[in-house]
Amino acid sequence: MARKTPPPPVPVDEKIVDIDVSEEMQGSFLEYAYSVIYSRALPDARDGLKPVQRRILFMMDQMGLRPDRGHVKSARVVGEVMGKLHPHGDTAIYDAMVRLAQPFALRLPLVDGHGNFGSLDDGPAASRYTEARLAPAALAMTADLGEDVVDFVPNYDNQLTQPDVLPAAIPNLLVNGATGIAVGMATNMAPHNLVEVVAAARHLITQPDATLEDLMRFVPGPDLPEGGKIVGLEGIRDAYATGRGSFRTRATARIENVTARKKGIVVTELPYMIGPERVMEKISDAVKAGKLQGISTIQNLTDRHHGLRLVIEVKNAFNPEAVLEQLYRHTPMEESFGINNVALVDGQPRTLGLRELLQVFVAHRLTVVRRRTSFRLNRATERAHLVAGLLIAIADIDEVIAVIRSSDDADAARARLMQVFDLSEAQAEYILALRLRRLTKFSRLELEAEADELAKQIDELRAILDSDERLRGVVSDELADVSAKFGTPRRTVLLEHAGGPATTAAPGSAARGTAVPLEVADDPCWVLLSGTGLWARTSTAEAPLRTGPRAAHDAVTHAVPATARGQVAAVTSAGRVVRLDVLDAPALPPSGGAYSLSGGVPVAEVLQLDKGESVVGLARLDGDAPPLTLATAQGVVKRVTADHPSNKDAWGVISLREGDRVIGAGHAGDEDKLVLVASDAQLLRFDASAVRAQGRTGQGVAGIKLGEGASVIYLGIVAGEEVSACIVVTVAGTTGALPGTVPGSAKVTPLDRYPAKGRATGGVRAQRFLRGEDCLQLAWVGPEPARAVGSGGQAVALPEAEERRDGSGHALPAPIAAIG
Repeated sequence: MARKTPPPPVPVDEKIVDIDVSEEMQGSFLEYAYSVIYSRALPDARDGLKPVQRRILFMMDQMGLRPDRGHVKSARVVGEVMGKLHPHGDTAIYDAMVRLAQPFALRLPLVDGHGNFGSLDDGPAASRYTEARLAPAALAMTADLGEDVVDFVPNYDNQLTQPDVLPAAIPNLLVNGATGIAVGMATNMAPHNLVEVVAAARHLITQPDATLEDLMRFVPGPDLPEGGKIVGLEGIRDAYATGRGSFRTRATARIENVTARKKGIVVTELPYMIGPERVMEKISDAVKAGKLQGISTIQNLTDRHHGLRLVIEVKNAFNPEAVLEQLYRHTPMEESFGINNVALVDGQPRTLGLRELLQVFVAHRLTVVRRRTSFRLNRATERAHLVAGLLIAIADIDEVIAVIRSSDDADAARARLMQVFDLSEAQAEYILALRLRRLTKFSRLELEAEADELAKQIDELRAILDSDERLRGVVSDELADVSAKFGTPRRTVLLEHAGGPATTAAPGSAARGTAVPLEVADDPCWVLLSGTGLWARTSTAEAPLRTGPRAAHDAVTHAVPATARGQVAAVTSAGRVVRLDVLDAPALPPSGGAYSLSGGVPVAEVLQLDKGESVVGLARLDGDAPPLTLATAQGVVKRVTADHPSNKDAWGVISLREGDRVIGAGHAGDEDKLVLVASDAQLLRFDASAVRAQGRTGQGVAGIKLGEGASVIYLGIVAGEEVSACIVVTVAGTTGALPGTVPGSAKVTPLDRYPAKGRATGGVRAQRFLRGEDCLQLAWVGPEPARAVGSGGQAVALPEAEERRDGSGHALPAPIAAIG
């Protein structure tokens, strides 16, 4: 057979386009970069949310997962978001939802998670095991969505719509911060305190020309979810001005007695997003590598009831303060946080400072409230129009019924109603749909009341739209409500600087600059206690000045000699003596004898005090010290023999009567003089030798005879040869007013103007009360010059000394909290 000839090929229309590969790659890359920047990685400056976060909150709101309803499986939320709004994989959606629920990641969580949502060291459980619902704060983010406050855009397949931005009644971007890596840019924003940010936003609303300095009075720095300390504020100022800067975050740690004979560093707060397991691992590695010295063990005692507690035990003879400085230097207990405030503004990435971030948020809220007001005005106007038509119909209901019954159909009835009663089409249609039960007399009264209420509402809404000032007032008031509802106190402490670092040099080796040796020499020093409860130690044996230049901060009320590795005691109002290690007190730099207590720490932080118990003085524990002398509010005086137990950290030194408390303590030898001042302005001076020393269980002896309702407020101890050089300062006030809250009047008089009397007598009057005064609130006896301070340690001027011992006082310029 002959072969068949194949048919000729059918011509195919082919079109080959030559393209430049570099241009194609550049265009494709730009499209990809824009997609990542706009649709994934960067938050919107208005609501502070990335698209996936916004879609999660919107979908949870649509699902009705409100805080007052039960949790649902996280997998269900993820599925709804992925299927309807965000087709980018369940893992990305779940990770975003987990972050919204983590209290250590966000300052104000927006999702209420139930189950294992992870920790700083471990990831969360799978979405099928956890449950979620909206947190209360999320309702403020999605409020009023149904009132045309924001634009809605199509979802990925044009089947549904989603909000382009949330109404966001909370300044979420500043409060919760953000982090994200886009293409060619990244954002890293620190969380802030809601109360502070709202205060700054409200100030900007009323003062649109406010400067950055004005706003930083309200927002001094970030407020991290887990607390900690921020060291160095210059980087924060730079970030608030330019959008870029950095600061150092430090763990919050204190030095405690972890056992009867060992000290330890107790860490209660870590830097932002740093977990305890990571810190322990780094400490262990640094100890093995020889970078850290003086650490024996480390324990993680964290639990859900007491929070973070990382105990680092310090070896004997090592300075815990220097070990702590080593930890800050070589472990994540001190980390740097780089601020890069990049966010989307009008769809474009911009680097924003604090003022710009607040301006964008305020402008967004003004737009939201304006659109909401317009929506409500239109709805109220439409309702008022319908109510007006309904009132017309009810007034002539018989004729309305006749018109309807005589009409052929609904269209004819509508047209005749519009013609006969001069109604609009909407009113006529509404009347046709009227139910017979609305024809009662009560319904008419309701409609008239509703018409009046609608008229008032319309006037109010129009007033808001017509006045920019009223509009701003509404936004400001709503922000104030949000702050009151969701605001919490600041958790992070802001420090200008951290002081000089410690060195790991061995004893005897040279230390560079102001470095502190790792092992502290047992040098003589003085332990100081201030009027505001701060304590510290001097770095030298130089005694605090009694004359000459005054301290720059606070007033020294007690000073006892000690050694750097020695111990002193704190005497409490409950009659207890608590042993204190001098090394626990921060060392103050030498300053010619005049010390500033601003570098001190609250002595109550290193003591275990009962409720209502306070420190009233310091005492020496060496055997050469004169007897410890106490005075109580009920007029009892006691001198205690120096039989301090060596195996106890705290012990009682007086048996107090019911309702009594210790008001002062100090050391007094037989040659010294005791001065007691009562609240009724009576002063008694007598020899200390009149009080025989007793054991710790003794109740003491009568010191001063008190008048009815009076109590002792001050115990002074004066060396016999210094009586003529001492002065008495008394501050009068009103019963019931706390010291340091009301200025009152003060009087300064030489001590030798008050004659000595016998023990257990009533003494002499020290000050005559002015009108409105009925008691002494404060008193002090000591060598000149006296220093009075307010509750913040600031100096308050005292009047000049006068010779009259029973004269009246002079009005003070400010309240006095302590004298020293």
